[in-house]
Amino acid sequence: MSEANKKSSFKIFAVIAVVVIVLGIIYKFTIGTYNTIVDLDENVSSAWSQVENQYQRRLDLIPNLVNSVKAYAKHEDSLFTQLAEARSKLGGVVNIDASITSNPQKFAEYQKIQGELSSGLQRLMAISENYPELKANQNFLALQDELAGTENRISTERKRFNDSAKTYNSYIRKFPQSIIAERKGFEKKAYFEADSTASKAPVVQF
Repeated sequence: MSEANKKSSFKIFAVIAVVVIVLGIIYKFTIGTYNTIVDLDENVSSAWSQVENQYQRRLDLIPNLVNSVKAYAKHEDSLFTQLAEARSKLGGVVNIDASITSNPQKFAEYQKIQGELSSGLQRLMAISENYPELKANQNFLALQDELAGTENRISTERKRFNDSAKTYNSYIRKFPQSIIAERKGFEKKAYFEADSTASKAPVVQF
């Protein structure tokens, strides 16, 4: 083989080697980036499930709380109706999957309903101040304590969800992973708004 042919073959081999290396790097980056997005998305889903668990816990407390108050404040029909209606609405949306976090409209509706429930619970706790016998009822006190703990856990889990969603949103918006996120259908997550009525825990006094 002549020297010229050797040089030509070497150049072709070098070009092929460079192409293979570049393609390998691109492939590795693409797969690595996709897997990272998947992991971050799973973190958001996990955080969402914890929020849902605590909201469900609060939802389960309402019947017993209402029954306890009814025994002393039977005339508070409008409040009981408000709580029943909010609870009924949530009955159709609790334990839904995390896809709602990628739908701002549905997520806002979800927060609104939770806000209605929070507002009703605030009123329910305020009513107890007018009934000394109710405030002294051991069953009601136990329910108050459980509600207070649940509200604290809701606040904690909402913050963890927002932190997970922020990390995910920040990652998929940056270049070049934004290209992969868009091609694979990964969408921005919504947040729990700090100033929404849904984020205000009922005032529980002892």
